[in-house]
Amino acid sequence: MSKRYRFIIILLTIAICAVFLAPTVRWYFMIPAQDKIIALGSREQIKNYASRKATVDLERVIAAARAGSDVPDDLDFFLKEAKKISKSEKSASPKKWDAAAALGVFADRNEARGVLEDYYRNSVFALKNLQKNAVQLGLDLSGGLSIVLQANLNAYEERLGRPLSDEDRNSAIAQALEVLNNRIDRFGLTEPVIRRQGVDQIYLEIPGTADPERINDIVMGKGSLTFQMVDSEALAAFNSYYQTYPGTTFDGQGNLVDPSIIPNDCVVRGVYTKDRYGIDEFTGYTVIKRQIALDGNHIKDARASRDSLDGKPEVSFQLDAEGADIFYKLTSANIGRQLATVLDDRVRSQATIQSAISDSGRLTGFSAEESNNLAMILRSAALPVELEVANQQTIGASMGEDTIYRGLYALLGGLAAVMVFLLLFYKASGVNAVVAQIFNIFIMFSILSAFNFTLTLPSIAGFILTVGMAVDANVIIFERIKEELLLKKTRKAAVEAGFNKAFWAIMDANITTFIAALFLSQLGVGPIQGFAVSLAIGVFSSVFTALFVSRLIFDFGTDVLGSKKVSISWRIK
Repeated sequence: MSKRYRFIIILLTIAICAVFLAPTVRWYFMIPAQDKIIALGSREQIKNYASRKATVDLERVIAAARAGSDVPDDLDFFLKEAKKISKSEKSASPKKWDAAAALGVFADRNEARGVLEDYYRNSVFALKNLQKNAVQLGLDLSGGLSIVLQANLNAYEERLGRPLSDEDRNSAIAQALEVLNNRIDRFGLTEPVIRRQGVDQIYLEIPGTADPERINDIVMGKGSLTFQMVDSEALAAFNSYYQTYPGTTFDGQGNLVDPSIIPNDCVVRGVYTKDRYGIDEFTGYTVIKRQIALDGNHIKDARASRDSLDGKPEVSFQLDAEGADIFYKLTSANIGRQLATVLDDRVRSQATIQSAISDSGRLTGFSAEESNNLAMILRSAALPVELEVANQQTIGASMGEDTIYRGLYALLGGLAAVMVFLLLFYKASGVNAVVAQIFNIFIMFSILSAFNFTLTLPSIAGFILTVGMAVDANVIIFERIKEELLLKKTRKAAVEAGFNKAFWAIMDANITTFIAALFLSQLGVGPIQGFAVSLAIGVFSSVFTALFVSRLIFDFGTDVLGSKKVSISWRIK
C-alpha cells in the first residue's frame, strides 16, 4: 500500500474516532453539573422543569413588553421563533422586533409559553441522548441502580391452572434470569449483575447513571402484550353510565362499584397515549373482552419502524405458525370490529379490522423510544412469570472520588514515565513511539464510546495491559532497526527490514492474546468479560498503531523530510 493511501486511512481513522469520542468528551467535560442532574432526572421531573422555566421566562418577556424593552438576551431563541412564525404566515414585519412585537406574533399566552417549553424540553432530551451515547461508568466508578424484582408466582399458577411444583418455580425463575440478561445486553447496558435471590426474587445491579424509567421499560416489560376485542355495545353502556355518575363509577382501587354495568366477560381498561415527554397520558376508557384473542408470545419477530404515510412510530411484527392461524381466524370473523392492543393492562391502540390478517401486522400508539423498547422486548422473548419491583435504590461507587482521582493520576503518571523512558532511551525515535501510544489510547476510548461499553476497573486494567503490549511492539521494532543499522544499512533499508522482521513476532503475540480475550469474553461474565473486551479492543488498536502508524512516521521522515540517519540509540551515530 502506498504512503498516500496509508496517510488517508489514518486521517479517516482520526476523523471517525473523533466523531465517536465527541459525545463522551462533551458529556464529561463540557456539560455543567447542574444540567447533567436535570438530564438524568425522570420524565416527570423534566416536564416540571420545562414547565416551570417556560412560566418564569414568559413573565420576563411580558414584563419587557410592558416596559417597551427588547427580548432578554438569553431568550434570543424566543425572538427567532417569533420571526420564523411571522415569516411562515407572511405577516407584515414590525419596524422593531422588541418584546411586544415578539409576543404579538402568538395567538395567546399559552402558545407563546408552548414555544418556551418546547425549547427547554428539546434541550434536556438532547442532553439525555448525549449521555446515552457517551461512555458509561461502572458500579465501581460511578454507582448505579440496585433493583429487587419479585416474581408473581400466584399469577403464574393461575395461568397454568394447577399448583406449582418446585421444578415449576425453579424453571420459571431460571428462564426469567435468562430473558432479563438478553434484554439488558441488547439494550446496550453492559456488565449488569443478575442473580437469583431467595425463592422468588431476582436481584439486579445496573451500572452507570441509567435512566430509571428506561430500566423499568426493560425490566417491567412483562411481555404481557395481548390483542383483545373491543365490545362496542358494552362500551356504549359504560359511557352512558359514566357520564351520569362520573364520581361514583369506580372505587378507590379503580374497580367498578357496580360490576353489572358491563357483561361478566368484559373488563374496563384505560386508554393511554404518550405526551410530548413520553409520559403515559390517560385519554379515556374502553371496554374489552376478558378473553385474550391473541397472546403476544406468538410474535416471533418485531421491528420498530415508521408509518409511510404519517411518519408515526410503529412496531411491525411476524407471528409464528400457531399465532398466524389464530390471528387469521380472529380477523376473518371480526371484520368491521375494533381490536385493542393491550400492553401491561393498558390499552395502547384500538384499530378497526379492515380485512383478514394472517402472519404479520403492525402495532401503533407508541412513542419512538417505546416502539424500540417494545420491539426489543418482543424479540428477546416474553417473561414466563410477571415481575414486580420490590425495591429500587441508587447505589454508590465502591471507590471514593478521591480514590478514583488518585488512580487516574497514577495511570497518567505511569504513562508519562513510560513515554519519558522511550524518549530518553530511543532518542528521536521515541517521539514516534509516543505518538503511536497517544493514538492507541485515542482509538481505544473511541471504540469504547462508539459501542457504549461500560468503563470499569477491570476494563481499565485491560487497557493498561494493551498499552504495555503496544510499547513492547515498538521496542521489538526499534531493536530490529538497530540491528540493521549496525550492519551499516541505510535508513530506508534498516526501517523496512526492521518492520518486516518484527511483523510476525508482533502478530503472533497479539493473535494469541486476542484468542484468549475472545474466549474470556464469551465464557466470562461481569468484570472478567469487561476485562476481556477491553483487552481485545486494545490488541486491535495497538497492532494498528505499531505496524501502520509508526511505519508511516518513519517513512515520512525518510521521504518527505529527507532524513538520512535514524536517531534511535546513543550507541549508533
